[in-house]
Amino acid sequence: MKAALKTATGEFEVKEVETPKIPQPDWVLARIRVAGICGTDLRHWKKEEPDLEGRIMGHEVAAEVIEIGDAVKNVKPGDRVVVETVLGDGTCDWCRVQQYNLCPNLYPVRMDTVSRDFATYLVGPAEKFHKLPDHVSYEEATLIDTFSVCMHAIHLSGIKLNNKVVIIGAGPIGLGQLQLAKISGADVIVTDVVDSALAIAKELGADAVVNTKTEDGYQKVMEFTGGRGADITFECAGGPSMPITLPQATSFTRIGGKVVIVGGFEAGQKGIELDWAKIQLGEIQLIPSASYSFWGIDSEMQMCLDLLAKGKLNAKKMITHRFPLDEINKAFETAEDKENTHAVFVALIV
Repeated sequence: MKAALKTATGEFEVKEVETPKIPQPDWVLARIRVAGICGTDLRHWKKEEPDLEGRIMGHEVAAEVIEIGDAVKNVKPGDRVVVETVLGDGTCDWCRVQQYNLCPNLYPVRMDTVSRDFATYLVGPAEKFHKLPDHVSYEEATLIDTFSVCMHAIHLSGIKLNNKVVIIGAGPIGLGQLQLAKISGADVIVTDVVDSALAIAKELGADAVVNTKTEDGYQKVMEFTGGRGADITFECAGGPSMPITLPQATSFTRIGGKVVIVGGFEAGQKGIELDWAKIQLGEIQLIPSASYSFWGIDSEMQMCLDLLAKGKLNAKKMITHRFPLDEINKAFETAEDKENTHAVFVALIV
């Protein structure tokens, strides 16, 4: 099969590799139709990472079922599916209670199985394959992973009706967070440094937006919240922005409020300075949010698929660019240079 392999310099080389085979009777082989590029992928772009050299990356994917194991009951060949790419080892205490997003072996397991989506085929446990309604396209479905990350953060936040919410970052995660916060009944202001992304935020229902490169973000947030500060701030930028955006998040948040950290840190990232006295004296809660899994008895991915199918989430508005897998390097360059390309979510058509 065709696959994009990470090179020593952190770009990709498209090559022919062996097609994976179903290893167990409850697993599925699927033909990938669309894969997505997210902020996590961009943090690995053009970085020398010997442990990832020669590997297939990617974890946002919609596909068509090709073959199933003898024990599979929930899908059949020909079914259109979205694939959940969060997979633990299945043996730890966290996997036992469906908190597999916290599995100590999460990344080694998922990167050897379901998180290999810049390719033609993938295999995974049948329970990770969710059937798509006919009216949900492959492209839309590829964003369900993004929405699921946002759903987990929403659950952790304890958001309530009429909350005043700040979302830092108008990339795919921030725009997904915006939509779920609005569904939850909150008033939402979105901050970013790219006007084109903020324009999409307005179209998706943001009550206010602010470009923190050209405007005073703190002043705008205080105006929006009547001088009190946000009940909840979602940090959704992450990566190299975190030394700026995490302090912003704590400054935007009211006494007794919450900061939910959704954006990912750089590997080994340390030394971010925060006003710890303000955080302690104001009892501001810092809540890390990691990927998604189940909330109670419900799959967070299935919850997002249901909302998308009902028209309560808008994925189409977030898809700005499309490239064939052969042009994956151009796709990554486009996704990274969003100030000039106006990219939000970049889809790879496989």
